[in-house]
Amino acid sequence: MRIYLTGVACVGKTAVGRHSAELLSYSFFDLDEEVERYFGTSLERLQNQFLTAHSYSYEASKALSALLGRPESAHAVIALPPFGLMGGFWQVIKKTGGLKIVLRDRPENILSRITFYDIDTNLIDKQLTEKEKKLYLKDIREDFSYFRKSYQRADYWIDLAGHDVEGSSRKVVSLIADV
Repeated sequence: MRIYLTGVACVGKTAVGRHSAELLSYSFFDLDEEVERYFGTSLERLQNQFLTAHSYSYEASKALSALLGRPESAHAVIALPPFGLMGGFWQVIKKTGGLKIVLRDRPENILSRITFYDIDTNLIDKQLTEKEKKLYLKDIREDFSYFRKSYQRADYWIDLAGHDVEGSSRKVVSLIADV
C-alpha cells in the first residue's frame, strides 16, 4: 500500500513519514527530495522556471510518476508538498491510488518547527523576531484555509497536536491498521 502524507509546511510530514515507514517496514520517500534528484536542481530553482505553482506541479509530477514506477514504492510512505493533492500531483495520485492522509497541528507547534533554506536547499540558521513570529503564524493559518479544499480529497486527517514524532507516527500506523 502507498501512503501519502500531506499538510502545510513544517507540520511534520517528513519526520512522521520517515518514522511511520520504519514502524511499517515500508520505504520512505520525501517528494521534494525526489523532485530535486529527478530534475538535478533545487526546488526553488525549478519553481523559478514557472510562472505559477500550478504549472510547476505538472512538471514536478513527472518525478512522482517516475517514483511510483519503481518497485520499492509499492509499499511506501510518501511525504508530499503542501499542494500535493492539487494540480499535476493530484492527477498522478488519482490514477495510481493509495491512502491519502492530511497531517494537522496547531499553528504554534508548526511555528516551533519552521526551517529556512537558501535557493540551493541549504539549511539557514535563522532566529525569528517576535514580529516575524506573528507574521508566520498568520501565514500558517492562511495556508490552512488555502489548502482546505484540496485536503478534503484526503481519506483521513490526523491531528498531531500534543504528540511527538513517535506518538504521531503511532497514530498514522494505527490508522493504517484499521483500514
